[in-house]
Amino acid sequence: MNDFPKPPVAQTRPHSFTRHGVTIEDPWAWLRDPNYPNVTDKDVLAYLEEENRYFETVMAPLKPLSERLFQEMRARIKEDESTVPQKDGDWLYWSDHEVGGEYPRYWRRPVAGGADQLILDEPAMAEGKEYFRVGAISISEDGALMAYSTDDDGSERYTIRFKDLRTSDEIGEAIESAAGKWGDVSIEGTIGNIVFTTDGSAILYGITDDNWRTRTIKLHRFGSSPAEDIVVYHEEELGFSVGVELVGDRKWIALTTSDHETSEIRLLPADDPLATPILVAPRKQGREYDVDEHEGTLFIHTNDTDPQFRLVTASIDAPGDWVERIAPSPHFYMTGITCFADFFIVEGREDGLDQIELHRYDSAIAPTRLTFPEASYVAGLGDNPEYTVEKLRLGYESMVTPGTVQDYDVATGALETLKVQEIPSGYDPSKYRTERLHIAARDGTQVPVSIVYPADFPRDGTGKLYLYSYGAYGHAIPPGFSTSRMSFLDRGIAFAIAHIRGGDDLGQQWYLDGKLEKRTNTFNDFVDVAKGLIDLGFTSAGQIAIAGRSAGGELMGAVVNSDPELWGAVVADVPFVDVLNTMLDESLPLTPGEWPEWGNPVEDKAAFEQIRSYSPYDNVKSQGYPPMFISGGLNDPRVTYWEPAKWAAKLRATKTDDNILLLKTNMGAGHGGKSGRWESLKEYADEIAFILWQLGVEA
Repeated sequence: MNDFPKPPVAQTRPHSFTRHGVTIEDPWAWLRDPNYPNVTDKDVLAYLEEENRYFETVMAPLKPLSERLFQEMRARIKEDESTVPQKDGDWLYWSDHEVGGEYPRYWRRPVAGGADQLILDEPAMAEGKEYFRVGAISISEDGALMAYSTDDDGSERYTIRFKDLRTSDEIGEAIESAAGKWGDVSIEGTIGNIVFTTDGSAILYGITDDNWRTRTIKLHRFGSSPAEDIVVYHEEELGFSVGVELVGDRKWIALTTSDHETSEIRLLPADDPLATPILVAPRKQGREYDVDEHEGTLFIHTNDTDPQFRLVTASIDAPGDWVERIAPSPHFYMTGITCFADFFIVEGREDGLDQIELHRYDSAIAPTRLTFPEASYVAGLGDNPEYTVEKLRLGYESMVTPGTVQDYDVATGALETLKVQEIPSGYDPSKYRTERLHIAARDGTQVPVSIVYPADFPRDGTGKLYLYSYGAYGHAIPPGFSTSRMSFLDRGIAFAIAHIRGGDDLGQQWYLDGKLEKRTNTFNDFVDVAKGLIDLGFTSAGQIAIAGRSAGGELMGAVVNSDPELWGAVVADVPFVDVLNTMLDESLPLTPGEWPEWGNPVEDKAAFEQIRSYSPYDNVKSQGYPPMFISGGLNDPRVTYWEPAKWAAKLRATKTDDNILLLKTNMGAGHGGKSGRWESLKEYADEIAFILWQLGVEA
């Protein structure tokens, strides 16, 4: 397995810049095509293609193993999987896959009885395309029209199209408009939700600008050209993005605008979308809130007084006059509020574990907290489209319990299991054990760790471990179930999730303690969890495979710089590793909106120095590095392709070891990798094969 050709060497070209009195040399800056998002530079493409050829050459001996892994993971997935039908108005809606199908089909049938109706056929739409993804699907209140959006290159610039569900026809007939006759009704360059007005005569949607920023909400009326669409709201502040959604009993449309730490919401009547919007509360830096509505009362979930959040109410006629309904709790992190006709649901986490509480609008009635059977689990509201309900659709799983769909009877408290994830190849939970551990970080903070391992796993330091984390944007990694994970467990490898600071696993303060000037807590937590698992006998240095995606890829880059000897294999998917350069370039799509998360090094020297101190690309050093598998996407608007490419090039030129380093760039995909359930599984099979190879595990 070691007789490989020499890896590609990216040429260096002199390039430097000076900020805050510091000169930065960046000889691989040329890998950024100046015409991006159109990548046409021959030298850039040649280097990426050379790396891809090297990847294929190195991985070729592992192809039988990758194929075996793919087939075993596929065998755990029900090929003709379908979701549990859910009622919405006069219809039951669900989706399914055909045997062998990559993409789902969407169906409905009348509640009163009648034939099934295929309303969206993804397999047919995706045929012949290297990449395909459906973004939003929305159906008018009367069930007559459907709007949906699709992306066929991974750039996340979606095109909205329409369908008449009464005839099953795509809406594409010639329509008279001010622009004359035009054919296919489609709206390009969109992202986010699609919302119908009450009468179904129009939709509201978000449009992206040239820099992939969503700052404008438009109204499109059927029978008119998209060129005539009306701007309903435009956000002037560069770092804020906007979205649109229905709230309450679908009477109100919320126009939301936010960055990573501040939000602002306006409400429009769903039956009068051109009315003057009602501003709930003006933006105030650091204050976040979201809104639901019940019979003229706004239910506002906010962190205005405490990072644990609280619930306040206000009249729609005086939306700024907030009255506290549920005070913040030091133990309960309130994550969301959902209003129904006769009650509202409060979701949150207590000591990091999901909780669901049912509250009556009469505050004199004590709330009901739902209980779940395991010590560590994931639970939350499922698909509940209707406002008046007698049963709530819930989802439940754990690291050893497959995904379960349940209905909760509001009147009796009974839980009815509707579906348990089927594993066709078989699954015996008694073969595995799971624990929730707490490991002390270097500053004394107790970091939760969720771990699952084979029942006979050794605790003498000889075991091998896969450690996963993310640690950014307040995004928690839940201790859920995974059929793919069994390919590690059944080969004797333990699987752990480190709930490090930077996520909001233990509340918003947990997130705040891993961002901006506290960012290095995230990296330290991950390293200290690994060392703690070694101390507990789960593994030893060099026997740990680690993985992270996007901002989790930044984590990978930081910890291979700081503690390379700990890791036996590293997978960094679409890694955000060129942090300093990206945060200095406000012309890039996401940069202005990212400054509240990472800091603004353009204006703030302290932020510049902080980012420079950990940016993985800037801190590559002359030392040994573990075996590494790096991926990128040519069309990725979130982590641009040149970040992993530059990082790989610098690592190759700087590291002192002979360990394998692979860079694979998806030339026809974006941030999420390949689309389709089987194609994405094949990519994961390659990553597992690489890890097994580098850890020396018998396949």
